[in-house]
Amino acid sequence: MSKPDVTVVVAVYNTMPYLTECLDSLVGQSIGRERLQVVAVDDGSTDDSGKELDRFAQLYPDVFTVVHQPNSGGPAAPSNRALELATGRFVYFIGSDDHLGEEALERMVSCADANESDVVIGKMVGTNGRYVHQKLYTGNRDVTLDDPELPFTLANTKLFRRELIEKHGLRFPEDMPVGSDQPFTIEACVRARKISVLSDYTCYYAVKRGDASNITYRANHLARLRCVQRIMEHTAALIPAGPRRDAVFKRHFDWELTKLLQKDFPALDADTRRQVCEGVGVLVDAYFTDGLRDGTGAKRRVRFGLARSGAVEELTRAVAEETAHGAPPFLLEGGRAFATYPGFRDPAVGLDDCWYEVLGETVAGRLSAGTRLESADWDQHGTELNFVVTLRAGITGDTSSAVVALAQGAMPQSADKAGARKLPANAPRPQCVGTLTADAAADGGTLLTARIPLAATRSKRGVRLYVDVAGSTYEVPVRTEGQPMPLARRWGSDEPHRVAASTNTKGRLVVTTAPLREPKSGVGARLRRTLSRSKRK
Repeated sequence: MSKPDVTVVVAVYNTMPYLTECLDSLVGQSIGRERLQVVAVDDGSTDDSGKELDRFAQLYPDVFTVVHQPNSGGPAAPSNRALELATGRFVYFIGSDDHLGEEALERMVSCADANESDVVIGKMVGTNGRYVHQKLYTGNRDVTLDDPELPFTLANTKLFRRELIEKHGLRFPEDMPVGSDQPFTIEACVRARKISVLSDYTCYYAVKRGDASNITYRANHLARLRCVQRIMEHTAALIPAGPRRDAVFKRHFDWELTKLLQKDFPALDADTRRQVCEGVGVLVDAYFTDGLRDGTGAKRRVRFGLARSGAVEELTRAVAEETAHGAPPFLLEGGRAFATYPGFRDPAVGLDDCWYEVLGETVAGRLSAGTRLESADWDQHGTELNFVVTLRAGITGDTSSAVVALAQGAMPQSADKAGARKLPANAPRPQCVGTLTADAAADGGTLLTARIPLAATRSKRGVRLYVDVAGSTYEVPVRTEGQPMPLARRWGSDEPHRVAASTNTKGRLVVTTAPLREPKSGVGARLRRTLSRSKRK
């Protein structure tokens, strides 16, 4: 066999029946079998994966090299074994449960040759519910680790120039059950002369198995923590402290470390929770710079800070309470806003306010989650009807900026999905009409009671809270959550009107007013009078 253009490495462990589609996608590549080598290493499979590899090797002996070895516990060892047998100018790694688009290898090799790229990243999508970060694939372009999107795409499912791999002795750490591809990929990207992205063709289809048995989904908290520690230590040895390292580590704080402190954390045994906190705290101390801290949302930042302080019980409570009840209220104070998670201003915890401060991130959805209707009623005075609404807002402290008002029309669809929106800086801010009183709720938040006069017009308006948080004004629809609505009312004698409060399809409070009698002029009125007279005759 002549020297192939590309060697595809397949590390295999119990991936039937997905393996068949993977291998079919390789032999069907448009690059042609004469330019292709497949090295597949069976890492002690106990299903029919080994037999399937042998079947393909018999069908395509000039393409396939198959190795069988005892199980090593992860994909690193079989990948390293395959690299020893690779002869292609380029090496491409594929998960044995995934598959390629028909033109994937041809397009990526052509891109590498045309651009003299050492690494080519073909567009990857997820199937069967597999999540794949997509922000990197905005066009065919060259990138570096300084680009914020690349660190979120660190799997080894890329085309690498084999000369680069051998020159720097790149191999996978075999003592890492998960994440072993990241040290390899990060170092390759650091060493590469050029990294190119191919976005105009879907090269790779990443599959989540029906039983979620991918190794990434099976590793426990402590195993994942140890692997993240190894990855970050390896990266720190390659990239000096500064913005470039921060750009890579943002991924690990936002993704891998965050996943260790999610809703399953409180269910861990006490010793495991303590060890996770200690390990996360070490990484926070070593690598969570002020820039990373200020660029991280309050929810994640507080959890990292509590772990760093060894406040295991406060961290457990913060996760459990947010899972059960949503985000805690914001404390508005002197133009600043703080998320009042457990440990806030607790001397025993010792975390500075900056860990809890809200800097504009994720405010809209969290304000919406904390704002709901408590009660509503009508208060009639002569010909004027006041709408009295008491709502619980996800804020405490200085509520002088709060306004409860009726807003005309629906919110923009894009903003409505999050439940609230930040108003543009130049947008007109509703003024307070009627009266507003604020009282602290016994179990957190603020009870805002607004008395809003209703005009004798035909209108349908949503009840909204407008509040200033961290220097911006937010418009928050009021959720009803099954709260009973007051009965419809009639008011006015000269021009009687009807008013009703209801819940719209999104579970939000809407007030509708309409005249009970039609105007005395107009075609419709004249027609009704004519019909009425004809009936009397």
